[in-house]
Amino acid sequence: MKIGILGAGISGLSVGKLLSKEHEVELLERHSIHGGIARTKTVEGVAYHTVGGHCFNSKYPDVMDFVFKEVLPKENWHQVQRNAVIKLKGEEISYPIEYAIKQIHSFAPELAIDITKDFLSAEDDHVYENLEDWFRKKFGKTLAETYFIPYNSKIWNRPPNEMSPAWVDGKLPIPNKESFFKGLISNESDKMPHSSFYYPDSNNQNTFIDKLAEGLKIITDFNVKSVEQRNGKWIINGEKEYDLVISTLPLNLFPRLIANTPQAIIDAADKLRYNKVTTMFWETEETDRTWTYIPESYNFFHRYIHIGSFFKPKRNYSMSEVVGEKSRDEMIENGKKDKFLKRPVDYNVSDHAYVVFDENYDSATSIIKNYLAEIGLYTLGRFGEWQYYNMDVCIKSSIDLAYKISREKMQ
Repeated sequence: MKIGILGAGISGLSVGKLLSKEHEVELLERHSIHGGIARTKTVEGVAYHTVGGHCFNSKYPDVMDFVFKEVLPKENWHQVQRNAVIKLKGEEISYPIEYAIKQIHSFAPELAIDITKDFLSAEDDHVYENLEDWFRKKFGKTLAETYFIPYNSKIWNRPPNEMSPAWVDGKLPIPNKESFFKGLISNESDKMPHSSFYYPDSNNQNTFIDKLAEGLKIITDFNVKSVEQRNGKWIINGEKEYDLVISTLPLNLFPRLIANTPQAIIDAADKLRYNKVTTMFWETEETDRTWTYIPESYNFFHRYIHIGSFFKPKRNYSMSEVVGEKSRDEMIENGKKDKFLKRPVDYNVSDHAYVVFDENYDSATSIIKNYLAEIGLYTLGRFGEWQYYNMDVCIKSSIDLAYKISREKMQ
């Protein structure tokens, strides 16, 4: 069977590598190089991520086996301990914030007391009007208003009361009242699977990405303009013919490329929202942090990704991120608010970076995905499935889809 994969990011490369064991696979990539948003850019001899910080770990054994046994052996990676902090009222406290109440008490005792009282008295009926309501019921009024609502307003570029809580499942450590209380009297911490992670010994994630692409037929600089079914085959741009097509293209754009797509599907696609991200790469003061989260409005950066702490040996470089589009001058001027940022090195504005879980999310994605399934097109990945997927979940989704296709073709 000949399979066409639209897009050669992490998802396209992963499913391509798996399916190429049994099928003829071809990847069509609109950029001049594979890797998608996970690919790094090298400036001054240092490789950094222009969109996010793409490290690797996973709670899924099949993902770990695939990466370490089929792509880049484990001996080519080093392990990094996650050391994330939150900058609150000029102080650094440990992440996640709900386990840092003792630290908050050292500089803002009344705030710590209010957080504790509200958290322990919060009533969660598991019915949520929106994301803000979810934060209030899970963490109480004070913690929601001090951290979760302002921070999420920054990272989604819209108020949480206009968003669905759908994205948070598995993304946030959710302490219950017992674990919160333990955090007050002991050193209880979260149990997230990414408390440590792996990074290539080359200090460049492209080492992994290039190994993932190795042996695959990738046609670059190929902009998909049309998708049409003809005589049981899928025809791309009137020239490429496949028995089966997998798309990792953004779900808000893909339906318009397909011949005879009903207007209702186009209308649903038009309702999907996403955010761009502006990144600045900096030479910095020394730090052992891996991430710094910034909830307060005085600084429009929402986080620093201390990429130099992913390296072995460490180097003094970090990325600052803001959701939306900012100019280079705006990024530099905002960076002056923090002496930690010594010198701007590079600047980037992404296109698709993060999908938005607004009030239209559930209905619009369901309508589009159901239609694509009906006509026999597969969709995959962060933008193809319109999900907030980390790299390992993209790989997991690729493994599952490859298995599904193999089973279907055997029947």
